[in-house]
Amino acid sequence: MRKIRVLLTKIGFDAHDRGVRVVASALKEDGMEVIYTGPWQSIEEVVEASLQEDVDVVGVSSLAYDHLLIPKLTSALREKGLTDVLVIAGGVVPAQDVPTLKSAGVAEVFPPGTPLDQIAGFIRGHVKRVPQV
Repeated sequence: MRKIRVLLTKIGFDAHDRGVRVVASALKEDGMEVIYTGPWQSIEEVVEASLQEDVDVVGVSSLAYDHLLIPKLTSALREKGLTDVLVIAGGVVPAQDVPTLKSAGVAEVFPPGTPLDQIAGFIRGHVKRVPQV
């Protein structure tokens, strides 16, 4: 069985990446393959990377209201046929915005301080397709 492939990204103008780098390290230690696109990604770049890397999960980190772009990302992923990709978000997301993200297809939103093993466990429990060799 191949490793779960996770693409972590920051869309929009948010460049604060300390948290997402910590999450990336934890997921790697948990046995997942992690692709980090870096900050300042467009929705189109994230969708293209998701296609090229054949990912199981797209995780978006947000600190500065760029989480409001995630519904456009989930829509773009669906338009490209990536309906089996688990989309998660993390970082500073106001509580009033969480229902909007979830209704747009975000499986879970992880606030700052979420235990790293909880994030990894959620991913393992919710990846829709069974990774193959």
